[in-house]
Amino acid sequence: MILHRYLARRFALTFLAILSLFFALMALIDLIEQARRFSDEGISIGEIATLSLLSMPQAMHGILPLVTIIATLAMFMAMGRASELIVTRAAGRSALSALAAPVAVAVLVGVLALLFLNPIVAATSREYEARVDAIRGEGSVLAFSGVELWLREGGAEGQTVIRAASSSLDGTVLTQASFLTFAPDGSPARRIEADRARLEDGAWQLEGAKVWPLSGSDNPERDATLHVSLTIPSSLTSDEIRDGFGTPDAIPIWDLPGFIARLEAAGFTARRHQVFLQMELALPAVLAAMVLVGAGFTLRHQRAGRTGLMALAAILVGFGIFFLRNFAKVLGEAGEIPAVMAAWTPPLVAIGLALGLLLHLEDG
Repeated sequence: MILHRYLARRFALTFLAILSLFFALMALIDLIEQARRFSDEGISIGEIATLSLLSMPQAMHGILPLVTIIATLAMFMAMGRASELIVTRAAGRSALSALAAPVAVAVLVGVLALLFLNPIVAATSREYEARVDAIRGEGSVLAFSGVELWLREGGAEGQTVIRAASSSLDGTVLTQASFLTFAPDGSPARRIEADRARLEDGAWQLEGAKVWPLSGSDNPERDATLHVSLTIPSSLTSDEIRDGFGTPDAIPIWDLPGFIARLEAAGFTARRHQVFLQMELALPAVLAAMVLVGAGFTLRHQRAGRTGLMALAAILVGFGIFFLRNFAKVLGEAGEIPAVMAAWTPPLVAIGLALGLLLHLEDG
């Protein structure tokens, strides 16, 4: 038990040290990138630093597997140089039993990232996008309220808010649509109700539309006009509407199941969000796989040589797992494989292969 506590504490400290090093390095790089990106916007260095800090949780969340495998390599290589692994084996503890504590810590890190870091990433991502939109004078494209679809478009010349009772799969065909246009000063300018609206190149094509002038008229209902068909210029595209759902990581893990249900009820596909949800749930297994892979290449006597080569091989295998995970994610988002399979197959396969390698090395 004392040995397990020692290994758990040592792995946790190594993990935190490497995570801190990556944080400092990536924060500096991101600060430079934010300054370059917004160099023409005339914002202060304080605002640039704030944007950089807001983007860091998402960046750190993405490199957790890399930090885990590097921490595993650093710890076991240091223990090998100090002959601690030899002492552990001499005390009657196998390498597999010594791995129990680091694997448990990695799983705990994954659970904590799922419960706490994920909501932090969601909140900071939304705040980052809001600040960027404010700097550039833009707005978000899409939102949901119940099963209704809400869109917004426009710029310096004014804004148009669009509400629809339902829509097509890609959001380009709306039914029972309402268009409320605002002047640049924020006052309402025009309201349109349409039975159907279809987005084409550079315009909305409305059917069964009624238009109320809200500015320059003392009686909008009297001055309202009916149109069998009506064309409204639009800067929206189908890609912008689809991307307007936002990246799934901008939604807290606790709210994601409800958001998926609302998305599907509104007639949209939620496959990307389902895959992301399963990917997040599989994060503890991914981190455990990284510990086992790193240990498989470093739980060996230092006198066997080629330590640097083995460490490089472990990192390459870790990148291979990362690539396969992303490839499975793409297949899952495309609907080629189920979301559960896309998220859980790569880490479980990696765990099985790493355990097989460890058993071969330890027991021949």
